Amino acid sequence: MAREFAVGGDCFLPVFKNQPRAIKTQNKKFSLLLSLAFILCAAARSCSAAASRFTIFSSGCLLFRRPYPVSSLAFCFSSDIQLKGRASCSGGVPFLWRQPASATTFSSSDKLLRCGCSRMAKPSGDGSGGAKVGGSYAINVEMFKKRLKSFYTSWNDHKEDVWGNSNALAVATPPTSDDLRYLKSSALNIWLLGYEFPETIIVFIQSQIHFICSQKKASLLETLRIPAKEAAGLEVVIHVKAKNEDGGSQMEEAFQAVKASSPGGDGPPIVGYIAKEAPEGMLLELWSEKLKGSGFELVDITNGFSELFAVKDETELLNLKKAAFLSASVLKNFVVPKLEVIIDEEKKVSHSTLMDDTEKAILDPSKAKVKLKAENVDICYPPIFQSGGVFDLRPSASSNDDNLCYDATSVIICAIGALYNSYCSNVARTYLIDANSMQSKAYMVLHKAQEAAIAALKPGNKVSDVYAAALKVVQSEGPEFAPNMTKSAGTGIGIEFRESGLSLNAKNDRVLKAGMVFNVSLGFQNLQASTSNPKTEKFALLLADTVVINDKGPEVVTASISKSFKDIAYSFNEDEPEERPKPKIESNGVEGFSKATLRSDNQEMTKEEQRRLHQAELARQKNEETARRLAGGGPSNGDGRNNAKATTDLVAYKNVNDVPSTRELMIHIDQKNEAILLPIYGMMVPFHIATVKSVTSQQDNRTCYIRLVFNIPGTTPFLPHDATSLKFQGSIYLKEVSFRSNDPRHISEVVQLIKSLRRQVMSRESERAERATLVTQEKLQLSSKFKPIRLSDLWIRPPLGGRARKLTGTLESHPNGFRYSTARQDEKVDIMYGNVKHAFFQPAEKEMITLLHFHLHNHIMVGNKKTKDVQFYVEVMDVVQTLGGGKRSMHDPDEIEEEQRERERKNRINSEFHVFVNKVNELWGQPQLQSLELEFDQPLRELGFHGVPHKASVFMVPTSTCLVELTESPFVVITLGEIEIVNLERVGLGQKNFDMAIVFKDFKRDVLRIDAIPSASLDNIKEWLDTTDIKYYESRLNLNWRPILKTIMDDPEKFIEDGGWEFLNMEATDSDSDNTEESDQGYEPSDMESESQSEEEDSDSESLVESEEDEDEDEDSEEEEGKTWDELEREASNADREKGDESDSEEERRRRKMKAFGKARVPERRDPRGMPPKRQKMR
Repeated sequence: MAREFAVGGDCFLPVFKNQPRAIKTQNKKFSLLLSLAFILCAAARSCSAAASRFTIFSSGCLLFRRPYPVSSLAFCFSSDIQLKGRASCSGGVPFLWRQPASATTFSSSDKLLRCGCSRMAKPSGDGSGGAKVGGSYAINVEMFKKRLKSFYTSWNDHKEDVWGNSNALAVATPPTSDDLRYLKSSALNIWLLGYEFPETIIVFIQSQIHFICSQKKASLLETLRIPAKEAAGLEVVIHVKAKNEDGGSQMEEAFQAVKASSPGGDGPPIVGYIAKEAPEGMLLELWSEKLKGSGFELVDITNGFSELFAVKDETELLNLKKAAFLSASVLKNFVVPKLEVIIDEEKKVSHSTLMDDTEKAILDPSKAKVKLKAENVDICYPPIFQSGGVFDLRPSASSNDDNLCYDATSVIICAIGALYNSYCSNVARTYLIDANSMQSKAYMVLHKAQEAAIAALKPGNKVSDVYAAALKVVQSEGPEFAPNMTKSAGTGIGIEFRESGLSLNAKNDRVLKAGMVFNVSLGFQNLQASTSNPKTEKFALLLADTVVINDKGPEVVTASISKSFKDIAYSFNEDEPEERPKPKIESNGVEGFSKATLRSDNQEMTKEEQRRLHQAELARQKNEETARRLAGGGPSNGDGRNNAKATTDLVAYKNVNDVPSTRELMIHIDQKNEAILLPIYGMMVPFHIATVKSVTSQQDNRTCYIRLVFNIPGTTPFLPHDATSLKFQGSIYLKEVSFRSNDPRHISEVVQLIKSLRRQVMSRESERAERATLVTQEKLQLSSKFKPIRLSDLWIRPPLGGRARKLTGTLESHPNGFRYSTARQDEKVDIMYGNVKHAFFQPAEKEMITLLHFHLHNHIMVGNKKTKDVQFYVEVMDVVQTLGGGKRSMHDPDEIEEEQRERERKNRINSEFHVFVNKVNELWGQPQLQSLELEFDQPLRELGFHGVPHKASVFMVPTSTCLVELTESPFVVITLGEIEIVNLERVGLGQKNFDMAIVFKDFKRDVLRIDAIPSASLDNIKEWLDTTDIKYYESRLNLNWRPILKTIMDDPEKFIEDGGWEFLNMEATDSDSDNTEESDQGYEPSDMESESQSEEEDSDSESLVESEEDEDEDEDSEEEEGKTWDELEREASNADREKGDESDSEEERRRRKMKAFGKARVPERRDPRGMPPKRQKMR
């Protein structure tokens, strides 16, 4: 017994005829399996997963199935998790996760997902039929006119043959799916309009075209009215379905139009539809129900669309040829060299690993030396690699997890399908390793048979002639292989990977035409070879090419990858050299000692090494970003990541092999791939950071809790601009997950990292225009429908003037902003939500106040002061002064009672602020305010450090997005995203403190200095900067940043050519300065020196490089002649130099100072006098 389930909310829903019913789980084992299935379904979305299925068997096992890359996970209570297999569906194309979802999508069905591919067409202007102009989609009008005319011509000319004598044609496009499905309705959308219009119904009649769609789609389709009239004299009628409507009234209007246009007669109107496409979604289910109950005579028009799509125009052929060229190039330039290296070096690589690497090469054409835009490229199916006796020649085949077999008489099959601008291609090759005579003969026969099939693809021939030509060659050249030949020689190919009605088999009598394109795929299966190796005993052969039929004959567009026997047969046993023993490495008498043994057994790098490598990568990214910005290449977000991802592209890992492996089951933040790895049931499950709505932590006596809340639509309507949410309405979402830990520091770091990464990703994904236009604030909308969120008895900083200094006020949260007001009616301060850049909540821990702080985009007036920082606070403890001056006993009952009152007061105030902050966060999470991306941030004291940003020493505290000091005025709020680099100055001189110089991306902005930071905080600051992806440098001296930035802005090209910020790299500068005299050339003595002194110094410097024997001889001769005091002093100086003491001479001191200054100087800019700049005074 087995039952399939969908997961929803807090209960588990079995599927009974597509109607979910809540059930209670009495069996504990059954409940545990259901819970496990729920978590796995939730985790699937981070690997770009789509709909998931899981089956509970009566034996106590759970089978979790999802499309790709992991098809099934079998769980039993007595076994470990099995991560094996790739998904495929019988009789169809393998499953593939195409596009991410905003949150986890679940679906329910009595069967596995249907095969096929439904996808959004990529917007482009070179053949997909549409273009993206000025940030909005536009339909290619000329292409639409041409293809609309061709469509109606085919309908009128072949109305009885393939269109079922229909009076109207109805095409309903289902909602988009993450599964790669090929549907006729989607193909028509892409072919005619250039884009797929999901949940849209199109009704074609002889004089009109009716569209039933949403308002957004209608605005795009409005442009078709005039072109449709010009091309075929058709009127475009658009029926707009509102969000709160089911579309029934619009359907009735379309039915009335069909009845009015049909000729009078005894029978009802004949309406053609695509019978094989089951309705999906509420709109299409209602349409199917009404269509069947309308009284129309319904006929299937699948063959009509097959005939329409069969012959390609020039634009389609160009796209197909580009796709075929990419497929062949990936196989030739990437796959074959990789296979040769694996076989030559005898590596163990699995088929699934090869599949993943090849898929990446297709999606990045540059890896295959192909100059095609990556955004126009995709895969038709997961690349297929087979060897080791397990072969499947069906299109639904998949690559398993077995290692590639390249033993003698092995056979390796590789199949690749690339897609360009929604048009498919395919190529497959078989490679033989030390083939025997039987294998060689079989391949040669197959090669000739496929060539014969391709030669038969000529205009005027029948489709059956192609298969007959191949079979004839096999029967004459190798009749023993005829029973093993595939039953088809391929299919038509285009927008659909397999075009129905164009299968190259013995029964198809359709006539071939110029412009048709075929995937000619021919093979031998279940062949037996006389070998002793069970992995090579059974084998199969496959050859496939994409072929275009021209007027003169067939054109093989994948011919660039050879399939001749000499190019696919490899021999490794002939003249194989004997294996030589590996020499033993000896060092200092220790046998087998090598450099590798110096590393730890697990080859793990220390934190310092990891930080150094990360900083090197950040340096490269930062220099590239700065170069683009200075060269006018457009703004950059400064986080060092690729900005090419679209708003809906939330794929953390394309396949499971990309998920990093960790030994410890702890929450891990993968900033590079923007994912959170959560330990669930003994395995690390990835979630994309964009799915996280909020993260909070709570600490009890000994235990810490972390709670992650994910983005879900809830009961509120979706945002109008949230395409991902609109795409998956009605789906089931994971809401929240909690973990418990005994390590409060780890929890704090995780919370800080998640918030930091989330803010960076959200900022990049939804870059909006800067709010500089909000200098004049909008008018505050006072709450009328609900009571405003209120916090009383607050002080404000900067303070209001007049008597209000002594008055507390109330802060209220309204629909579009805050209002602070005192008892005086004219004392009000309004802060609009749109003007809030950062919001902070700092509870009283070691401070005397609990505060809310708002850092604004634009200045506002608080009293008579213009400010960007507004703070509201409450003093949690009263200042008490003992009049007697004596100390009170710790056991004094009054003292204990007073401390208890202060503690209760602090907890009460912190609790009130917590409630206010949580309510405001909920308000900011509503759809109308989500675009502002506001959330109260909380400083992390454990990461703080002392420093002097202004005049007094304060405690600087990082948050997830800023570095702040909110207790003392003037406040410090530094946005991490605005930082270019950080330079840590006066480091490495054995001093007790150092300085931090923060350089902003806006070079016109003054560098912010934080002085006198204790040296004990250096490592923690480095770790924090590295964690937040901020590049830092270290220098021994303070730098004068104004001339440095002026030099960079005056000549940015020179700055870029000189290596960008790498002139601050102290290690690189040290190594360079040892080999050059650049630091000495700028020095000019301030006092006049005689020539004799210069000559004597020269002679001294020369003596430093003389040999010891010459030096001894000189000393002996000088002692015999007698030495002056000057000579003896110089001798002593030389001796001190040899011992490493270089501090006796004033001249040497000055020279060393200039050398040190030369290492930290402005590149290519020196003081005219050669003197170092004065150190900037502490502010």
